[in-house]
Amino acid sequence: MKRRNFIKAGAVGLASPILLAGKKKIKVNKNNPIVISTWLHGIPANEVSFKILNKNGSALDAVEAGVRIAEADAENQSVGLGGRPDSEGNVTLDACIMDSNGNAGAVGFLENIKHPISVARKVMEETDHVMLAGKGALKFALSNGFKSENLLTKASRKGWLEWKKDNRIKDSWGPNDDHDTITSLAQDNDGNLSGACTTSGLAYKLQGRVGDSPIIGAGMYVDNEVGAAGATGMGELVMKTCGSFLVVELMRQGYSAMEACNEAIDRIIRQEGGKTKLQVGYIALEKDGSVGYSSIQKGFQYALYKDGVNKLHDVKSIF
Repeated sequence: MKRRNFIKAGAVGLASPILLAGKKKIKVNKNNPIVISTWLHGIPANEVSFKILNKNGSALDAVEAGVRIAEADAENQSVGLGGRPDSEGNVTLDACIMDSNGNAGAVGFLENIKHPISVARKVMEETDHVMLAGKGALKFALSNGFKSENLLTKASRKGWLEWKKDNRIKDSWGPNDDHDTITSLAQDNDGNLSGACTTSGLAYKLQGRVGDSPIIGAGMYVDNEVGAAGATGMGELVMKTCGSFLVVELMRQGYSAMEACNEAIDRIIRQEGGKTKLQVGYIALEKDGSVGYSSIQKGFQYALYKDGVNKLHDVKSIF
């Protein structure tokens, strides 16, 4: 079926092309694959993604395969299997994916499916929709061969029961402790960009809460003419500023990837009255291969696989 397009892909030039976006000329990075992902779990994700890119695979295949590693990691309590549950003890998952042609798919409030990112891709490729949620998303996943399984591990259930006894337990947590996401952005040998974002969301959230991660333009956004961006942290702050779209649009207007990430963080801080104890982090990948990153609070890290090196980097926070 035809898929809904969010952007019109520009014509791809010949060797060493130059694209004109806004007032900025952008050189296209080719034959130099790059993957950037959020947090420590971005390191193993990048490894898988880069193997695909090195075999001339697509950026789309790379980001999907990479974030599936985090989704299947039971020790990771922020994504997929083993994710911290909602207030009712249910692990609910959000995810989105976007390709270089502007096609997008997403799922929200999905239960019992280990790999929501792959369900999101199915939504993108097999339906006329962008997002499915709740029971409808689960029904769609099962009808497409995905296996239903219990995602609540003993460790996550234990933490939830402790929280049930004392709802103040999160008061001692730092700004990076009650939420997390893996967002991954990649550029393949052809210079094309794709992105993926997947999470189990805010720990012990109200039942039915959906964060920024499945929302195109909030948790993640790709414009193949310009660049891609993704978010992590408190999703409500990202949604209220259309964060990832803002980063990409700023790059289109001439900001560097780094400048765009910093401005998007500043936008949140200004909206919050100049201060906040909450955390948001952004990563960005520009069409020319340059990267950007920024965060409100300390502790945010990103993993970058570039020029044959996969390395974890600490981000100097705004606060």
